[in-house]
Amino acid sequence: KRGGMKGGAKVIVEGHRHDGVFVARGKEDALVTKNMCPGVSVYGEKRISVEGPGEGAEKVEYRVWNPFRSKLAAAVLAGVDNIYMKPGSKVLYLGAASGTSVSHVSDLVGPEGTVYAVEFSHRSGRDLVNMAKKRPNVVPIIEDARHPQKYRMLVPMVDVVFADVAQPDQARIVGLNAQYFLKNKGNFVISVKASCIDSTAPPEAVFAREVKKLQELQLKPKEQVTLEPYERDHAVVCGIFRAQKK
Repeated sequence: KRGGMKGGAKVIVEGHRHDGVFVARGKEDALVTKNMCPGVSVYGEKRISVEGPGEGAEKVEYRVWNPFRSKLAAAVLAGVDNIYMKPGSKVLYLGAASGTSVSHVSDLVGPEGTVYAVEFSHRSGRDLVNMAKKRPNVVPIIEDARHPQKYRMLVPMVDVVFADVAQPDQARIVGLNAQYFLKNKGNFVISVKASCIDSTAPPEAVFAREVKKLQELQLKPKEQVTLEPYERDHAVVCGIFRAQKK
């Protein structure tokens, strides 16, 4: 099967403008990441293998990155300007859950990068730890992101903090982790679920308040995208930490 999306359809994989993210063009286009662990699906996602460049080259395998299962993929498809993660990046990922999204970040940062994945739930954490066994660039941390001092020995300074913790005090949690681990002029990408912060207010008002809280924590938002049609009343806010005053 050439490219195995559906039947023998020929699939071409091209680089996306975000380094480390790819697009598989076939009957329908799909966002994909290059599988760091060929032959293995993490959560039943489709894999696509494509002939490598040059004669007799090895096949390269990609995994379909579903925007309905990953806020980061949804943000990319919603046209976010910059996700700040690229091959070689060190990423602190708060709210890692079972690691479906984390596995794609692991693909994206590649063998030179690292994902420090923090998840408080032991049940999700089991899946996260199992996924990490096959991926040397994922460091699973089963701790509460509200207490970064508990994992300070495990996490070095990072380039990016990604957060999807769905807690009312998410901004504070991210600010605290940034103080510990995010380098100056490092970046953050935060998924904000309006109903989880205040289910009585309109989503726009919630997003605006969250942005204000972030600014007070030296997290300067540069961009905000809503995740329609993939998620209702969600936005992703990205920006820069401790930007130098002009």
